[in-house]
Amino acid sequence: MINDDEQKNEILNSFTAIAQSDLTFQNEFFSIVTIAHITPSQVVCMEGDQCSYLALLLSGIVRVYKAAETGREITLYRIKPGESCILTASCIISHIQFPALAVTETDVRAVLVPAKKVGEWMSQSAYWRDFVFSLVAKRLADVITLVDQVAFQRMDMRIASHLLNLPKENGDIKTTHHELAAELGTAREVISRTLKNLEESGLIKIEKGLIHIVDEFGLKSKVQHLVP
Repeated sequence: MINDDEQKNEILNSFTAIAQSDLTFQNEFFSIVTIAHITPSQVVCMEGDQCSYLALLLSGIVRVYKAAETGREITLYRIKPGESCILTASCIISHIQFPALAVTETDVRAVLVPAKKVGEWMSQSAYWRDFVFSLVAKRLADVITLVDQVAFQRMDMRIASHLLNLPKENGDIKTTHHELAAELGTAREVISRTLKNLEESGLIKIEKGLIHIVDEFGLKSKVQHLVP
């Protein structure tokens, strides 16, 4: 139950679907949900788990990924403030087990909606239903893009695109070959070889724990013009 007006306003500002719903729904919503704080590097959901809650993120980032028995990983998507996990929603609605792993990358604050209410509100509130369907649409587009990259794009194109999207400080990207391999679903050796080729082309410079973009225009050109 949430009684604090400041917390209520934070939730309403973060989730339009709840803010636009009628007062009856809002009152029921705030009487049932709770707010949880989760520290970094915590497993939120493991593959095979039954989902008891749907988490609506107020702050922080959660990474959702698949892991193979070999240890290789690939990121499916990240959940950010104002978003939720469509895999969790799907598991709750369809009564199936969670098919991936979800881990906090930062401190996370989230509104927890009991699984029972997720399904009930789908038939009771058009705003809630639209919110869940919008999650499906966005994540489906994300996953289709990921499949396209994995199936049809060369690794140097994928790495170049990923480097351009990572946060930078004076052109430097703090990351490791292992982290890039886990993110892109490939072997560390493939990452190392591809980065070395990009370095020899004069596009980047590799240092321990850092990648410096030397030629951002050239890196963008590789992404835009490289034919898979």
